[in-house]
Amino acid sequence: MRFIKLIQWPALLLFSFITEAEEIKLSDLEAISVADTMVMVPMRDGIRLATDIYVPNDAKETVPLIFIKTPYNFNEIRGATLQWAYEAVKRGYAVAVQNERGRYYSEGEWEILGNPRTDGFDALNWFVNQSWSNGNVGTLGCSSSAEWQMALASQEHPAHKAMVPMAAGAGIGRVGEFYEQGNWYKGGVHQTLFSVWLYSVQQQIYPRFPLGMSQEDLQRLRKLYDLSPDMPEIDWIKQLRKLPSIEWLVDAGANTGPMETLMKRTPDHPDWYEGGLYHDNEEFNVPAFWFNSWFDVSQGPNLAVFNHARIKGKNERVREGQYMLMAPTLHCGFYRIPENEDLIVGELNVGNATFPFYEQMFSFFDYYLKNKKSKVFKKLPKVQYYTMGANKWQSADAWPPEKAEEMTLFLSSNAGANSLFGDGKLIKHSRSPSASDEFTYDPMNPVPALGGGVCCNKKAALGGSYDQRGIEARQDVLVYSSKLLEEDLEVTGNVRPIIYLSSSAKDTDLTVKLVDVHPDGKAYNVDDTIFRVRYREGYDKPKLMKENEVYEIKPTPLSTSHVFKKDHKIRIEISSSKFPQYMRNLNTGGNNYDEIDSVVADNTIHHSFQYPSRVVLSIIPK
Repeated sequence: MRFIKLIQWPALLLFSFITEAEEIKLSDLEAISVADTMVMVPMRDGIRLATDIYVPNDAKETVPLIFIKTPYNFNEIRGATLQWAYEAVKRGYAVAVQNERGRYYSEGEWEILGNPRTDGFDALNWFVNQSWSNGNVGTLGCSSSAEWQMALASQEHPAHKAMVPMAAGAGIGRVGEFYEQGNWYKGGVHQTLFSVWLYSVQQQIYPRFPLGMSQEDLQRLRKLYDLSPDMPEIDWIKQLRKLPSIEWLVDAGANTGPMETLMKRTPDHPDWYEGGLYHDNEEFNVPAFWFNSWFDVSQGPNLAVFNHARIKGKNERVREGQYMLMAPTLHCGFYRIPENEDLIVGELNVGNATFPFYEQMFSFFDYYLKNKKSKVFKKLPKVQYYTMGANKWQSADAWPPEKAEEMTLFLSSNAGANSLFGDGKLIKHSRSPSASDEFTYDPMNPVPALGGGVCCNKKAALGGSYDQRGIEARQDVLVYSSKLLEEDLEVTGNVRPIIYLSSSAKDTDLTVKLVDVHPDGKAYNVDDTIFRVRYREGYDKPKLMKENEVYEIKPTPLSTSHVFKKDHKIRIEISSSKFPQYMRNLNTGGNNYDEIDSVVADNTIHHSFQYPSRVVLSIIPK
């Protein structure tokens, strides 16, 4: 059996990668469509957005539209976008691919997410008035081509009948307990991927052509200029160590852009609610088929927004029209799962994870855009999720599955839980009247990141599942392990840590990692979370710590579907950093982003009757 290994791909390449066996050429698309390229679609303020449109050449009547909007270069449509366009046209859909405002040949000034509420709305107005349109539009895309869809879904455009957002977390602002503000934060800690991503995207100084140029002139120019900057390569592992962090991009040679402004925003800053992010105080008006991944940067918010739409959707058609799939892949890996081969994500073999990607996606579009209810759609579960360990697809009517139950495991130790050589344990009952474990967190020597849900950081931090024993050998990592399991245990749903912490510092971070320990000792990460302690009373109420006072910390939950097999162990790692995936807390109590000095923190995790540090697992009973 041949194995395929998924690695971390930069966001810029998300729409360029396709397996050789599936490769479609532009000539294949042109052979089945009437192409109208460099159509300059007007917005309400007169700005025009560059758009390529493909209409089936055998259409005998008006057709629905699949709309793909992107900040990336599609000077020559390629990769997944080309594949999707071909599959859509083949099935009787028109396809439009459009650059966001201020990107490449689109006019105007760029804003992150591309003004979804106005530009998205205006684009739909224009599309439905074209002679080939039947008035129904579905939106499609992964990552940056998905994230704008949610804000548009709040606008109640009558033509927006369906949406397929894949890995859309960067379009989610606040949903429930998650205040990640478009993946900028996790638990109040800056996720460095966004800074790395902006290095290539925030360039506001670039060649521009005069406004109002004709379609014919733009078509000719397009053959000569792709307007894509050739950014110098950066060693991001080294770059992200530099202080102050607010100068990362300028120091790397980038021009000023939104990064400096965004870095200064707190998780609950009011400006997050003024842009293109979708927040849970807005209506949700569109049936959606959500594609998510276990090793993506934002699986927690993605799961939460699915539940939000199911509960808070405008009407029954919207609420009942929510579907979700959770795959065992990295960011946007759904359409890269090889057929008839085992998938390796990081170092972990998760088995054969193939599923009927196009059949399911277009059965969804067919129902909402063509009013055709296929056999595939009739059988489409509300929730599909891949259970790692068991390495199989499962389905449910809700997330988490209704039959899920809670199991609590308490942290415990005698001599100390420092490193995998300590005696940290996970037990079913808190048993000590007074117990704790101490570790020293030095921001200049942070715990390195290895695996997990990451994206788009130019390999500064690897995504997926890896053997954690090298990290667990550190004295600043607390390790708590269960006994050998006597039978398989399925954890499906949220994993909620409740940790009691004290510190010598005014502020620090808390990291919690869930690990599957195999019989040979290899310890593979399942998921992790991080939390900045100053936000323990709410993201709108930051409060520094008093020295050595004990505080209850409740990070946002981990999420997974994973079977811990018989003779395996469940393990929890606790520390205060995972760098460079997350920006280091300098422990000063200051802004962090504009500081160069740090404080070493002596942190203590308490586990006793009075301070019962624990994790609550969502399990599926046999």
